[in-house]
Amino acid sequence: MSNVNPIGFFDSGVGGTSIWKEVKSLLPGENTIYLADSANAPYGEKPSEMIIALSVKNTEKLLEMDCKLIVVACNTATTNAISHLRDTYPVSFIGIEPAIKPAALSSQTKVIGILATRGTLSSQLFYKTSELYARDIKIIEVEGKGLVKLIEEGKYRSGEIRELLLQLLAPMIEARIDYLVLGCSHYPYLLPVLKSLLPPEVTIIDSGEAVARQTKKILEEKDLLNATPAQPQHRFYTNVEPGVLKELTEAERFGYEVSYLRF
Repeated sequence: MSNVNPIGFFDSGVGGTSIWKEVKSLLPGENTIYLADSANAPYGEKPSEMIIALSVKNTEKLLEMDCKLIVVACNTATTNAISHLRDTYPVSFIGIEPAIKPAALSSQTKVIGILATRGTLSSQLFYKTSELYARDIKIIEVEGKGLVKLIEEGKYRSGEIRELLLQLLAPMIEARIDYLVLGCSHYPYLLPVLKSLLPPEVTIIDSGEAVARQTKKILEEKDLLNATPAQPQHRFYTNVEPGVLKELTEAERFGYEVSYLRF
């Protein structure tokens, strides 16, 4: 495995680019490849067996492209499939899961909200994390049904998504949460709308920075950091029309390669 090999990312669509941005910011010299499996979005409404199968498909495509490490930039895929992936493939995997621990430890009202997909909320990993860190905390769990679809359609600033979020956030606001944990890598693209709808005392947490730090740590441990002075390459692939992926990555501004790929 060469240090100049890319870091691979996959998600059930464009949302994991929020994770990619954090990793790129912390590790600006690394080459990257991103797979947006938008044709199968959202993962969160699929059975666990299908989520594992899709994660295997994405992993094998990234390994074909010689990725040295794979970031599972999807909460649902992490909570359902990462154990299988780690047991099956020799490459290191970095997962993403809701940041329940920091929210639970910091909460003053002892009430926190989790906005996530059904696939994440119903997973064993989510249950174990909640049991471990939030026993004395009231958790208001809300399934963000419909959000991923609208984000995949590029409607993350629309009136439609604002109306949907008003409904989804209502039980959390009523319960007086002081932390909102975003349990889907698509949801950071909703931050401007979320901040306009939530009381100012509510802190919103996602997992992007933690994932970036863990990625750096593992690359250092494996002696796989890219130390070459060459300009890094960032390639993005999607199995649907690439317009929204281009928009969210600002591909034209930065000259990134964004392509349709059947996978």
